[in-house]
Amino acid sequence: MLVNNRIALVGIEMDEYQVIKSNYDGHIIWHQAIPKIVVKNGVLFMEKENGIGMLPVDKVIYYGIYDNDFDFITGLALWNGASFPNAIGMMDCRLKIPCLVKALQYSKFGSSRGFISAKAEVNVENDTVAKWGNWHCGENKHRFTGNWESEFAATIEPYFEGEAVRIMVVGNYIWQIKLEGTTWLKSIHPETACFMEVNQDLLKDTQHIMKQMNMDMIGTDYIICSDGSKQLLEVNHIPNITRFEEVRLAYLETVIDWISK
Repeated sequence: MLVNNRIALVGIEMDEYQVIKSNYDGHIIWHQAIPKIVVKNGVLFMEKENGIGMLPVDKVIYYGIYDNDFDFITGLALWNGASFPNAIGMMDCRLKIPCLVKALQYSKFGSSRGFISAKAEVNVENDTVAKWGNWHCGENKHRFTGNWESEFAATIEPYFEGEAVRIMVVGNYIWQIKLEGTTWLKSIHPETACFMEVNQDLLKDTQHIMKQMNMDMIGTDYIICSDGSKQLLEVNHIPNITRFEEVRLAYLETVIDWISK
């Protein structure tokens, strides 16, 4: 494949970089951390991988979640050039609570949420979960009943008992993953997490959210309750692609195909 475009890989790990590089003959700028960029006259300039100065970039592939990545993603969105995933979708989904608020407008399975300001107190009679911050993987969550003071601004929702699952979509590839864990906190990381038959209702819901929010990849977490009802828990704009080799290979195939277009 001989292509004249200069592409940038940001956040891509070494193993994935090597696969992409072996399938692309053009110039690549590779940054594992967030690089400096300038958008000028509709052109995206990115700092060189080595040395001083910046180079114009035609396409960007971004993968990762960093403390300081929101401004970078916003810059990509202002550029409005070719990025995977779509930069505007990433920008709208990077902050977890605003992303959830938007997703709830599109989901058939979005129950109402409450909200609590930082340093405020709330008293609840039923089992409740508070969530705050912009990280996933079971972090920044607290389960409580009765009186609780939140250190941060947080959403509050009922604790839903049931089976935790993730619908993951990367390009044209689709999976449903059973989330696992030894406590009430479930995630994709435990060894017991596994693929399962895709629930078509959850898939349609995910695809609708994905379309409305301009996303090229997504991981939507749901609870399938014991009574069969379903509840959307959260939306992952950069779902984990390295936990399962099948997902990793599908991601690489999708990215390589996207570069060639």
